[in-house]
Amino acid sequence: MTELKDLLQSADWKKEKHVPVIDSPDKVKKGDLVKAIFTVGKEVAHPNTTEHHIRWISVFFLPDGEKFPLQIARFEFDAHGESAGGPNMSTVYTHPEATSSFKTDKPGTILASSYCNIHGLWQSSKRLEIA
Repeated sequence: MTELKDLLQSADWKKEKHVPVIDSPDKVKKGDLVKAIFTVGKEVAHPNTTEHHIRWISVFFLPDGEKFPLQIARFEFDAHGESAGGPNMSTVYTHPEATSSFKTDKPGTILASSYCNIHGLWQSSKRLEIA
């Protein structure tokens, strides 16, 4: 039987266009806002067409010592050139990039996943330290 964990792919985002990139500080002061930008296709552009696009990015934070991560945000990207005129006939195309902020008193790991309608599920993570 296939499990979800078996379907999550990862790679170096500088070479693979499907990996969600987490741009955030490596360290923040306790109680300060952590501002993060999540992007797919930062270094290598990802197509954004009706036929091939990023549908969503989901973000979690796993504080050290906790069993389960907390969902921080989920971003949907719904405009990929579709229109009543047919595929790629619209002039509206969303770009898979979003910003979110959160506070934490514990260090931990920011986890991001993204979904490409052709190439499936992708993941990345970034460590966050608290000063």
